[in-house]
Amino acid sequence: MDTITTMKKVKQQLHEAGFKLTPQREATLLVLLENEKDHLSAEEVFFFVKRKSPEIGLATVYRTLEILTELHVVDKVNFNDGVSRYDLRKEGAQHFHHHLLCIECGNIEEIEEDLLGDVEEIVESKYHFIVKDHRLTFHGICQNCQKK
Repeated sequence: MDTITTMKKVKQQLHEAGFKLTPQREATLLVLLENEKDHLSAEEVFFFVKRKSPEIGLATVYRTLEILTELHVVDKVNFNDGVSRYDLRKEGAQHFHHHLLCIECGNIEEIEEDLLGDVEEIVESKYHFIVKDHRLTFHGICQNCQKK
């Protein structure tokens, strides 16, 4: 999906939830769109926003990221390094996508396909637990590090 379509969609989601797409929110969202493969932290998002719009403060970026998380526009991810990162949710995604985290270089790769459909069914039937979402991160060594 292109940036313009995504912005229109997010503007609609914000409007339905009683928020506006302010210039500050738009700048934050643009940074996330431009760097969607990078799993940026709030501070990194702020750094990029600041380059384009120096008047925007860190607290505004944090608030925007929290609103976008609440609206499921982005997912807040933690890869056990103590830093929350923000990841755009893919269009039409029923679940959070999965990740491959290299324990050598720290590279993060996304897996788009949902690998846990059968597992969810087992959890729901055997444990009588209604699954709303799931997150899966594989910790290992990426191809590049294996070659070294």
